[in-house]
Parts: sequence; structure tokens; C-alpha cells
Amino acid sequence: MSTVRVAAIDCGTNSIRLLVADLDPATGELRDLDRRMTIVRLGQGVDRTGRLAPEALERTFAACREYAAVIAEHGVTELRFVATSASRDAENRDEFIDGVRAILGVEPEVVSGDEEAELSFTGATRELKAADGLVPPYLVFDLGGGSTEFVLGTDRVEAARSVDIGCVRMTERHGEDTLAMRVDIKRALDLAAETVPLTGAATLVGLAGTATTVAAIALGLTAYDPAAVHHARIPLARVHEVTEMLLAASPEERAAIPVMHPGRVDVIGAGALVLLAVMERTGAAELVVSEHDILDGIAWSVAGRVG
Repeated sequence: MSTVRVAAIDCGTNSIRLLVADLDPATGELRDLDRRMTIVRLGQGVDRTGRLAPEALERTFAACREYAAVIAEHGVTELRFVATSASRDAENRDEFIDGVRAILGVEPEVVSGDEEAELSFTGATRELKAADGLVPPYLVFDLGGGSTEFVLGTDRVEAARSVDIGCVRMTERHGEDTLAMRVDIKRALDLAAETVPLTGAATLVGLAGTATTVAAIALGLTAYDPAAVHHARIPLARVHEVTEMLLAASPEERAAIPVMHPGRVDVIGAGALVLLAVMERTGAAELVVSEHDILDGIAWSVAGRVG
């Protein structure tokens, strides 16, 4: 079969992202044509109210309309839309599903935490090479807005668990009370450890916006550079320094950091605290950060559908 032009959309608690790529089902090659992200904060207030807020839905639908134009421009033939934590938790998720279907002509798939973990693992590890010293088993964690997925595996998933700690959820639940956050995070990590051995991996891989932002700060970048961040190795001591800096900084100081996306200013402290706690719990000396994550896993899953 010839190359297929696919689109993958990942709609999480904090952001919605699009990948348009040419994919060869026979070889598994995937070439990016367009990759973009919009902060929509779909999960605004969900932890407190159990519902998706009208303004959060409209922000998300506006991004969907923008993405629909990009998809049409590229002549995409296969599209998969995956929604995660916020839409799983919401009582009115049908409003979200109906709105997305009307704009994009595709049914949003509200996946389970376990499937989310598998997609993240596939996207993050498909290109890791032992020659780079990034040897299996891999422990991949996808630190999102509402939840964090942990998945352990080598060339396939061996154990996975999703727990309800994320940068938006922790911020909305605890404000700036870092002690309360630490207690909540420890409880969630204990829960994850019931299913996923957290100390048995050779390589710890961190995904999503908190991990990439902390990495960019740790590297001292003056502008966000995906190529520099991808597969960067950040020592535990450096993650600790960055986390302490972010927690102590004012909103204005965080906003002034060159690599900081405006939509992360108010939640990056909580996210960094989760990130640091994961590293400490696993005993990892360093964190490998990947720009390739669930979005790439969604695209690979399309290969299985059309191959």
C-alpha cells in the first residue's frame, strides 16, 4: 500500500494537539507535515464540578475549527481523535462529543487510562535506540493536566496504570499548598505502584508539556527548540533546582521565562512537583524527555487500521 496521509488529534485536560503526517503502513515510517498545540484548558473546573464548562468547550471547538482547516488543506484521508482525562470525568461529555463530530466529522474516542498509556508508550519508545544508551525496560510517564499515565515495557507494554494527578488538577485542588500536593502525589504514586513496578526500569522517559518545559528551562534555552529538548537527559539535581525555582517564582516571573507557554504559567509549579516526585520515587538519576508521545502513538494506531 502507498503512503497514507493521516491526522491525529490528542485532546487532553489542558491542551489540544494536532499531528498531520505521511505514514507508510508497510515500513512504519512517519513524516511530520504539521504539528501544533493550543492551550484550551478543557478540564477547567472539572475536578470540582464534574462538568465541562461552556467557555472551555467553546475554546476547544474554536481550536477544532482551526484544525479542520489544516486537515482539509493537507488532504488528509484518515483521522483519529482521542480524548483523555477531562472528557472521561465529565458528566456532560456528550456535549463535547457532539460538538467535535459536527466540526470534524469524526467520533471522538474517549479512551480509557490504560489505552492512553499504551498509545503514549508506543509514541515515545518506537524510535529509542539501545545504541544511544536508552536501553529497556522503559518506564514512560505522560504527565498531563488531569492525569498521569505510567507504563512499563520493552518492545511492548507489560504494565500500565493511570492515576489522577496532573498539573491542572493539582493546581485547582490545592492552589499553592505544596504540602497538600505532595501528600496527594504520594498517594497516587502508591496507587500506580500497585500495578506498575516504579523502580525496575533502566530508562525513565517523561512526556508532555510539563516535562518538555522543565527540560527547556534546565537546558537554559532562550527560545523553545523541540530538537534540543527531544531525548535531552536532565539530571535529578537539575530537575530539583528548576522545580524549586518555579515554586518560588511569582506568576510574572514564570511568565517571563523565555520557553514558558502562557497557558502553563499558573500550573507549571504543580506539574514540576509531580515530575520531581516521580523521579525521586523511581530512583532515576536522570530523566529522558521525549517530544514524541501519545500524539505519535495515535498516528501509529492509524497505521494498524489502514495497513
